Amino acid sequence: MAYDYAPFPYVAPPGLNAAEARHPVVIIGAGPVGLALAIDLALRGVKSVVLDDNNVVSLGSRAICWSKRTLEIFDRLGVGDRMLEKGVTWKVGRQFHRDTEIYAFDLLPEQGHKYPAFINLQQYYVEEYLVERAQDFPDLIDLRFLNKVVDHTDHEDYMTLTIQTPNGPYRLEAEWLVACDGAGSATRQRMNLAFEGETFEENFLIVDVEMATSPFGTHDTPERWFWFSPPFHNGQSALLHKQPDNIYRIDLQLGPDTDPHTEATKERVIPRIKAIIGDAPFRLDWQSVYRFRCARLERFVHNRTVFAGDSAHVVSPFGARGGNGGIQDVDNLGWKLAAVCAGKAPANLIDSYDAERGMACDENILNSARATNFMTPKSPMETLFRDEVLSLAAQHPFARALINSGRLSLPFVLSQSALHSSGDSHLPIGSPVLDAPVSSPDGTGWLIDKIPSDFCLLHVGPVPIPAVCDLPRIGVGHQSDYTCFEDPTGLLKQRYGTDDTYLLRPDGHICAAFRTVSEQAVAKAMNKALGNSA
Repeated sequence: MAYDYAPFPYVAPPGLNAAEARHPVVIIGAGPVGLALAIDLALRGVKSVVLDDNNVVSLGSRAICWSKRTLEIFDRLGVGDRMLEKGVTWKVGRQFHRDTEIYAFDLLPEQGHKYPAFINLQQYYVEEYLVERAQDFPDLIDLRFLNKVVDHTDHEDYMTLTIQTPNGPYRLEAEWLVACDGAGSATRQRMNLAFEGETFEENFLIVDVEMATSPFGTHDTPERWFWFSPPFHNGQSALLHKQPDNIYRIDLQLGPDTDPHTEATKERVIPRIKAIIGDAPFRLDWQSVYRFRCARLERFVHNRTVFAGDSAHVVSPFGARGGNGGIQDVDNLGWKLAAVCAGKAPANLIDSYDAERGMACDENILNSARATNFMTPKSPMETLFRDEVLSLAAQHPFARALINSGRLSLPFVLSQSALHSSGDSHLPIGSPVLDAPVSSPDGTGWLIDKIPSDFCLLHVGPVPIPAVCDLPRIGVGHQSDYTCFEDPTGLLKQRYGTDDTYLLRPDGHICAAFRTVSEQAVAKAMNKALGNSA
């Protein structure tokens, strides 16, 4: 394969020789979700142990499509710029029916954001960058490879884990256990928790192909191409887009009755690739055949055990909602765990993670299931509807909105959160922070780089923010004795208005807005956001 799978070192854990002190947080799984959570906690001063039964990054490119909101989270964790530099930025998607392009769409959001709508970057690079970033916190993150959790016990106010290593077993205690151990979660299986949802019978072939020549015809910039019933793969669907290192991702629908073992062989894969790209030279880098589910746990929080990422919920790969959803789980969970560990919030604040990310999960599953049902109709009537929509779409814009080859991941607005204070504001309560350029005498930059990973107040407009609750303050369009910037493009005024002062949560979601800022009103909103009754 193109990627160099260098193993991470195994170090014998101290628990083999003597009992370890109880850890605040133990994370099972050193994939993107587990590593991101450890870094998030470290940035908030919370120690964690990360346990993984393997010692290399993920085999194959796997999750490759990272959304703007997720990149902003990675930016806060310290790897966003590196991902942007390595990744392939794309914004144009083209839809084909047979050999005819029916329409193209542009995903580029409105101007004035640090990060693009999407980049493509193989999961193994993301894990590599996160491991290296985690190593910046040797006193706060304990990475333990080849440490397999084989059992765990809930003692109501703490957890006990049994871990197997090359040197034998040992035990750990943890205040909190976070399972980030993937779709086949052994933690979930040990707890006999139901994983309920819809299983799609279709088989899909996923192939990474290395090519020096772009298959995108006359288009110089990377794009996402999706075919319904292409001539090279009649009656099925196909997807093509680019990754770094001249690697191209190809997904081919195979149907429900194909044999995965047969279809994953070179003898079957190579002719399929040649049918798409012709005589251009290529090299197979990785391939797999899979079926997928849209499923979730009923609850993500079980006393002191918390599930995040694929261990909590899975969706189809069409729409880029799996990896992005997992990182957004971390964004929601990290500050809450830190607040509980620091004694600033009650333990039941973690239940709000279940409520908030449960709503986001349901939205992701709904969109993912709709996309899959459109791509793989299950009845003659569904097939007729899809084919008629595709026929109409080339000439009639209304039909294009009905085509669904994967509604791509968007940030979830926490409009129904019990942690938020009600009220009208220019930017709705529950929205994630919107980026825009800012300037100061020191130069230009981006708003997301100026917002701390803690509660803070933000106001755009001429009126300064009064000092309340010892909170950091960010002002735009005025001068005061706290951090202030100018709005060189006018986009911040457009996005936030000039009448509201926003209280931002540590994950950058708006939890309250005020026309008049007072100590009492802000304190009340903060207590609500922290789950405190006082």
